[in-house]
Amino acid sequence: MYVPKFHEETRLDVLHALIRSYPLGTWVVKGADELVVNHIPFLLDPSRGEFGTLVGHVARANPVWHIAANEIPCVVAFQGPQVYITPSWYPSKHEHGKAVPTWNYAVVHAHGQPAYIEDRDWLYHHLTQLTNEHESSQALPWKIDDAPADFTDKLLAAIVGIEIPIQRLLGKWKTNQNRPEHDKLGVVAGLRGKNEQASNAMAAMVMSHVELT
Repeated sequence: MYVPKFHEETRLDVLHALIRSYPLGTWVVKGADELVVNHIPFLLDPSRGEFGTLVGHVARANPVWHIAANEIPCVVAFQGPQVYITPSWYPSKHEHGKAVPTWNYAVVHAHGQPAYIEDRDWLYHHLTQLTNEHESSQALPWKIDDAPADFTDKLLAAIVGIEIPIQRLLGKWKTNQNRPEHDKLGVVAGLRGKNEQASNAMAAMVMSHVELT
């Protein structure tokens, strides 16, 4: 990933926070003669390894887990807020016209070597963690034990676990860091005016770069 220095994000807590907030990762593995792409919801275990470990699962019918580990690590891309930025929001555009549209976004790329797990107890524990994580905000959280045991056993037999110890973690925050302060404030105002979830999230990111006096 091309990352100009002023767009680079290296703080581990910030990178981990984006992964937790946007856990559906685009997982890319090198196959025999092509790139294999899957979209997997991952859990992040920050306690394992220098950069943490990604944990997920795929359907047993998915051929990706038959791909033998090779010398080329896989990569999982996590996409945070992303929005179109009109130059009309820049005061400088109205001063001299030297402004063009752009796209703001925040992404994290996690590189590592995948391992595949078929152990039934591991899979049950993983699904319990995954369910608890995403059901916690529900009024009546669903639990894995709510389903009949024989039904759950059939589902467990139909999946394979994934663990990816993160060897390298790259973050790119393209959030108007290179614009003058009054242009940043113009972008914040424009995004807040849209009053959309992604726009509000990006407005907060841009605002974090504004030097208040």
